[in-house]
Amino acid sequence: MLITFISAGILFSFAKFSIENGFKSDNFSTVFQITYMFKFFLMIVFFGLFANCNQPLADIPIVEIILPDTIVVVDNRRAELIAFAKEYLGTTYRYASMNPGEGFDCSGFVYFVFQKSNIAVPRTSGGYKNLGTSLKPEDFRIGDVLVFYGYLDHTQIGHVGIICEADGMKSKFIHATSGKPYGVAISDLGSEMYSRRFYKCIDVIQ
Repeated sequence: MLITFISAGILFSFAKFSIENGFKSDNFSTVFQITYMFKFFLMIVFFGLFANCNQPLADIPIVEIILPDTIVVVDNRRAELIAFAKEYLGTTYRYASMNPGEGFDCSGFVYFVFQKSNIAVPRTSGGYKNLGTSLKPEDFRIGDVLVFYGYLDHTQIGHVGIICEADGMKSKFIHATSGKPYGVAISDLGSEMYSRRFYKCIDVIQ
């Protein structure tokens, strides 16, 4: 490597001297001479860089590239929908309402959020029972709708929310709840309160 840089230095100095002194040969112009020397200079540099390529394979360090198990692609439309929904965090709960000035019930809040994006969804939680195809937890995405059985009646659909942080059965969702904190809040799907009532997750955006 040292020889490479010494040789390159000599060539560069010679080229500079040739230009400054107007050196010409009988057969070549100065431009051609300098071009030729520059090419030779590059050859020496590349030779120096790859001179050690014949070293034993055992001496060459192995770089391990670790790829993530999953690649999460966020649809801008979904991100915007969640950002809009979060603007109403803290809005009080009000039965049978979808008016942000008065409050929301669970399905009223979901209806209001998707209406903003011109996506048609049922107005009542019961309307989600036969809607869409149930997704596998690994396929959950933000903007998907979580459907739950009722708090007391586990035979009827009684609650809905929207996933705002997708992580399978550990996802977080935004919803209007009649329990604490009595309004629009973010809750954990993995909590006992909601995991035992979980019915399905569906994609209404697609």
